Parts: sequence; C-alpha cells; structure tokens
Amino acid sequence: MLSIFQKKIFLADLLDGFTDFHNHLLPGIDDGAKSVEESIAMIKKFNEFGVTNFVASPHVMGEFYPNIPETILPALEQVEKNLPDGNSIKAAGEYMMDQFLIDQLENENVLNVVDNYVLVEMSYFQAPINLAEILFKIQNRNLKPILAHPERYAFYHGSNLSKYEDLKARGCHFQLNMLSLTPHYGISMQKTAFQLLENGMIDFISSDAHRMEHLEKIGNIKLKKKQLNVIEPVIEKSKALFV
Repeated sequence: MLSIFQKKIFLADLLDGFTDFHNHLLPGIDDGAKSVEESIAMIKKFNEFGVTNFVASPHVMGEFYPNIPETILPALEQVEKNLPDGNSIKAAGEYMMDQFLIDQLENENVLNVVDNYVLVEMSYFQAPINLAEILFKIQNRNLKPILAHPERYAFYHGSNLSKYEDLKARGCHFQLNMLSLTPHYGISMQKTAFQLLENGMIDFISSDAHRMEHLEKIGNIKLKKKQLNVIEPVIEKSKALFV
C-alpha cells in the first residue's frame, strides 16, 4: 500500500555550489534590482541557499533596455564594490532575439554567460518572424544559444513538443526558471516545465530572480521524489557548466 505521505525535499537544499546565471541583480538598468542595496540583499538571500557565484544577466532589448557593455559593466562594478566576502559575480546579458541583438553580434559586442554560451529570449506574445535567421547568426559567430525559460512561451504550448524539438534541432539549449516548478507564472507554464523535464529537453536551470519576493518563493519550493528525479540531473549539469 502506498503511503499518502511522500517525503519532500526543498529545491534550495540542492543548490550548494550552484552558479546562478540568469538573474536581474544589477541595479537600475532593467526591471530587476533598483539599487545596490537591493542587489546585495538579494545576494545575501541567495547565500542562504548555498549560492555564492553569479552571472548577472540584465535584459538587453532594443526598444526598452538597449544595454551594452558600457551600461552593464559599470552596474556590475557597483555591486562588486559591495559584494559580501566569499561571493563572486560577473556580467552577461539576457538578449531579446531582435534587430538590436543582430547589431550587437555584428559589432562583437555580446557578453557571454560562460565560454561561448549566450543567453537569449523571445517575446511572450510570438516568436520573431526571422527566428531561424537570428539563430543562424548567433551560431555563425561560434556562439551557443541558451533559450531562457522556454516553458513560458505559451504560443508553443499544445504542440506535442514539436516546436520545442525544432528549436533543439536548431542548436538551442533550454534553461528552465526555478519558479516554473510552481504555478507562479501560471498552471500551463508549470505543466509545460515538467513536460519538458520529463522528456529530457531541459539543459539548465536558473532563478530569473528580479526581486526578493522571487527568492523567498524559490526558498519554499518543495519537490516530490518523482520531480527530484528529473530536476536533479539538470541542476548537476548547470553546476558543471562552470567547472
């Protein structure tokens, strides 16, 4: 007889030694942290999970956040000056796949997550019309695209994963948001997150934390054994990315 009581483990208990590479810790340059004080408070909350290494990834999108290294690196420097002992942080970007990214690629002005991996995203309303062209241009620069939060693109839901399979075939790596393990973004996003996990399509996981509230919710995420079996390998692969 199966017990109705299943032992659960907190996601945060698995994060010791983890590098969070998708977050909005840098102050004042996107919709994330508003001040250095808020940045440091968020980092200290991460520390409670055993996370001390970060790659900050502010939004980079032509219309709203036209960030370039000249805007990102000074914000990084502000955080570095106040960084608690034992922590490390570098900067990349979360690049909207738009004309601005194409321009930055041509100017070799893109900040990578690690090695030749670059974090990219799409609009939540529709994929770019020239998606295949953008992915080709990224890879033509010897870069590997990590698609942020594929589970959040509702226009791909209900496709029996065929559209996700197409993205994988085009060289995309997938990064899951931690909060997608909960109904935080919506039940459909949570369902798709586990569908992708169960089919072995998720490569990496990260927080995408914009504010303290997100970290508090991440700290409360509990996993059932079945969920743990599909999430733990992704966490380990994410750690290995920075070894």
